[in-house]
Amino acid sequence: MALPPEKATELKQIIHEQLTRMDVHGKIREVLAESLREEFRTESQQLSEEDLMKALRQRGIVDEVMKELHFMEDRNTRELTSTPKPATHFIDKEPRTLKKTNVDPTRRYLHLQVLSGKAFLEHLQESDPLPGQACSTFTLCLHFRNQRFRSKPVPCACEPDFQDGFLLEVHKDSLGDGSRMADATTMLSICDPVQLVLLKTDTSGETSLVSSHFLEWRSVLGTEKGATSLVVELLGVGAECKVSVGILNVKLELYPLLNKTLSQEVINTQFTLERQKTAEKERLFLVYAKQWWREYLQIRPSHNSRLVKIFAQDENWVNRPVCSYIRPLRAGRLLDTPRQAARFVNVLGYERAPTVGGGGKQEQWCTLLAFLCRNKGDCEDHCNLLCSLLLGFGLDAYVCVGTKGRGQAHTWVMTCGTDGAITFWESLTGHRYVHKPINPDDPPMVEQPKPLYPYKTIGCVFNHKRFLANSQPLDAVEVCVFDLHDESRWKPMSEEAIKSVCSPGSIASLPPFPPLCGSLLDAATESNEIELQLRVLVLEHRKDLGLTTVWDDQLSYLLSPALASYEIERTTGISAGNEEFQDCIRRAVPDGHTFKGFPIHFVHRNARRAFATCLRSPFCDEIISCRGDQMRLAVRVRVYTYPEAACAVWIMFACKYRSVL
Repeated sequence: MALPPEKATELKQIIHEQLTRMDVHGKIREVLAESLREEFRTESQQLSEEDLMKALRQRGIVDEVMKELHFMEDRNTRELTSTPKPATHFIDKEPRTLKKTNVDPTRRYLHLQVLSGKAFLEHLQESDPLPGQACSTFTLCLHFRNQRFRSKPVPCACEPDFQDGFLLEVHKDSLGDGSRMADATTMLSICDPVQLVLLKTDTSGETSLVSSHFLEWRSVLGTEKGATSLVVELLGVGAECKVSVGILNVKLELYPLLNKTLSQEVINTQFTLERQKTAEKERLFLVYAKQWWREYLQIRPSHNSRLVKIFAQDENWVNRPVCSYIRPLRAGRLLDTPRQAARFVNVLGYERAPTVGGGGKQEQWCTLLAFLCRNKGDCEDHCNLLCSLLLGFGLDAYVCVGTKGRGQAHTWVMTCGTDGAITFWESLTGHRYVHKPINPDDPPMVEQPKPLYPYKTIGCVFNHKRFLANSQPLDAVEVCVFDLHDESRWKPMSEEAIKSVCSPGSIASLPPFPPLCGSLLDAATESNEIELQLRVLVLEHRKDLGLTTVWDDQLSYLLSPALASYEIERTTGISAGNEEFQDCIRRAVPDGHTFKGFPIHFVHRNARRAFATCLRSPFCDEIISCRGDQMRLAVRVRVYTYPEAACAVWIMFACKYRSVL
């Protein structure tokens, strides 16, 4: 098929630029100078074009050039065109399809554009990735008044190529204002910031939190053209919260334009009043908390050693009351039951806050957006989310602060039933434990309940409205009575004092709570992909051992009910379907044959990493490396998706073979 003249010229230009960039001409000269005449063993023989191409192919230069040239075929025109320039550095594995959306003409919108990034000095020495080479990426996550957005990933660089726009709806939630377009005065009263969370994803798929920033957007209300440009300095997190990690160039625009703008003096006055109001409320709460703590210590001097945590630092090392990390959170149709919510929190990754150097554990309670976007966090992050979800389901839930084995500080969640039943929820495993207190005054002959939970002591419990410190003589969980209305056992803080700094909208510095997002993963596609990768890995592993591999697809399919049963049991605590699975396996395995199976559970989708973990188990290694007569292998993968990007991955390896005595 002949190309149009303009396309042919463009194609020649692309090839010329590629050959120049790779210095192909220099490589050809080196081949000619160093070894061509030696290979053909003659000084006088005239070298033909065919001889030259043969030598270039032998040295892999032709293949290297062809790999570097990327073409894509347009489905409509079937013409060869060059790949857009950014694709030579990074190809988005999950390209987004731009969809048309309905814009309500009666609402006001804030168009936030991220134009570029600069001064990410940690990546100053990094060179541009080669075409097709995996590289670390930056992703920007936004939240504004129940609206969440995520940018396209861009390669990590000193000047990352951020070019994204986000349309944020600005409206007032109060009654009567729902259908009215927000004017300048109304928007000035909306003190919610735009929270920006910057994530870094490395080549292995691991994510880390780079920065968490709260952007004040209301300066745009004082511009005549309804647009303003900002330079946003992003600071690090944790111990690096005072260190700049980079700069974003941001442009803010209002649509439609304001009929009447505000003066900069009015805007600055509003900001000053909000800061003063917030500072005064925080000061009064701190004064009250100190007085409350002194009263608590006067009850019993030993209370000084109990884990009564009133404040906690977030990822920016800002001290906030622990009650502000909790808020009733409704998951809509994403989660149906409290136990399913516990399972969702359980499959989010566990990672302790990173520390520089040695020492003990660094405390860092993340804001909810930072935790959800990263899809992993510390124990406290899991508990705060689980407690918020259980409150959203209407349960009387609290976060408990105490210790577990060896005196290690730990948090878990507790729910109080209307009948007085106390249930502990372990956020990291999803396990539930019913608490039955031991009476230390009972005679020795009285049989006491044996606690199954791992918790040893408890210092305090709290949720979004209440904070109570344990003032019982013993702080051991097994002897504690959880009658939270008994002030002789639990010293409460004033609910009014907590409300003044922890209720939504009470202070301007309170981070807003984002909604949960549905999963973007396709469970069937992910399951198939991981299963195919595992088959290749097993094939290579057995080949290294000198073994052949024969797969039994029917046996692989029959493993599905077992994986479904395991997930149901993890979610509900009820085992179901094992009888049918055992019956179908008995029918599939002939008489005189042996069946072996090994199930394992992961919360990531990295097949190679999962396979390495499986091989560390002697039971699984025995199946994968099995030898025998009529030996058949099977593997089944089932991915269960949850909100955000959370997932539970079940893998089962199995084999059957004829038993030989």
